[in-house]
Amino acid sequence: MNKDSKIYIAGHNGMVGSAIWRTLTVKGYTNLLGVSSAALDLRNQQAVADFIAAEKPEVIIDAAARVGGILANNDYPYQFIMENMQIQNNLIDSALKFGVEKFIFLGSSCIYPKLAPQPLKEEYLLTGTLEPTNEWYAIAKITGVKACEAIRKQFGKDYLSLMPTNLYGTHDNFDLNTSHVLPAMMRKFHEAKENNHAPVTLWGSGTPMREFLFVDDMAAAVIFALENKLPDYLYNVGTGKDLTIKQLAETIQKITGHYGEIIWDASKPDGTPRKLMDITKMHELGWKHQVQFEEGIQKTYTWFLENIDRFKEVKM
Repeated sequence: MNKDSKIYIAGHNGMVGSAIWRTLTVKGYTNLLGVSSAALDLRNQQAVADFIAAEKPEVIIDAAARVGGILANNDYPYQFIMENMQIQNNLIDSALKFGVEKFIFLGSSCIYPKLAPQPLKEEYLLTGTLEPTNEWYAIAKITGVKACEAIRKQFGKDYLSLMPTNLYGTHDNFDLNTSHVLPAMMRKFHEAKENNHAPVTLWGSGTPMREFLFVDDMAAAVIFALENKLPDYLYNVGTGKDLTIKQLAETIQKITGHYGEIIWDASKPDGTPRKLMDITKMHELGWKHQVQFEEGIQKTYTWFLENIDRFKEVKM
């Protein structure tokens, strides 16, 4: 990959896309392409086709998606399946039609069956029932994985999929109505601290186990896939270590400086019992994560505090 190769990052303003952009810039890539959602609606098939035909990128990195936690997935199932399929299908199909040689599709660990053996191996895809609370998003992402596999098989192009574990970090979404568990907890603990260390109520029992990867490590994995021709179509990306939601809460509570009570609302759903990724394939190729968990939480909280004014406008 040449440093002046034209690389289009779909979703470049989001948490993952912006981390990829920063990492590529630091590594000396000079021909990066990004367009805001206001300027290009990726759900619009003709608009995407016209854009790819005109710009002729050599590489597309698809970091664009409609995302959210259990609440958002539960409340907006149609948008989560349809909009994600529209976004990725338009990008993948236009990439094939207009000669894009390399396509990196980013998915999610939720593509694997709810009760699959742990840790999750790539070959467990489509071997069981999905977790009901996010199956709409998962089904959309599975179609993206299979579309890239089909192109790889039929046309011999270097199209592949990276499945990250739960991502967090700078530029995350801290809107309590749509955010994932880690940023939602961080904001709740911070606001409770500011409110005389008021009690914090969290969903579920605290017993499910989750794995978390700092977003800069995910960006490094994408660049690794960009600069190397990987032999397979699907790779897990994670740390290979997990912790309980209770341990997550206690870590965030400590780093934010909250000393109040944590109340677990067991009437709310837990989601998948465990989602630990088997990252053997990426490790064997030479990629490993660098940022340790507490270090990543601290970096994220520092960024949150530096940007807190933008979050104060978004209430529960």
